[in-house]
Amino acid sequence: MKIVDELKYTKNHEWLKVEGEEAYVGISDFAQSQLGDIVFVDVDTEGETIDKGEALGSIEAVKTVADVFMPVKGEILEFNDKLEDAPELINKDPYGDGWIVKIKISDPQQINELLDAEAYKTICE
Repeated sequence: MKIVDELKYTKNHEWLKVEGEEAYVGISDFAQSQLGDIVFVDVDTEGETIDKGEALGSIEAVKTVADVFMPVKGEILEFNDKLEDAPELINKDPYGDGWIVKIKISDPQQINELLDAEAYKTICE
């Protein structure tokens, strides 16, 4: 299981890669391995501001459907349209090409409430 040190994580297994006032959101390697083969990603919240902890979309795997939650409050700027034709990118590269949305962070203080890589490792064990 891969955990990237530079990212922030939630207890629900989302990650956040902060770049100034914007950030990328995806699910962790642990989460994608638990879901199995991902066949569809549904995000219809582009352009909306979503509160921390609210669902921004869902991921459909062969045997289950799981919500993806916002790690911090923010506006959904962009959906990773590569996932429309290749949702399995989340399985293959969850921290790279498998990102789900790009957001504009509304409350930067909430970043401090997220888990660092070391803390996240403890909930995956």
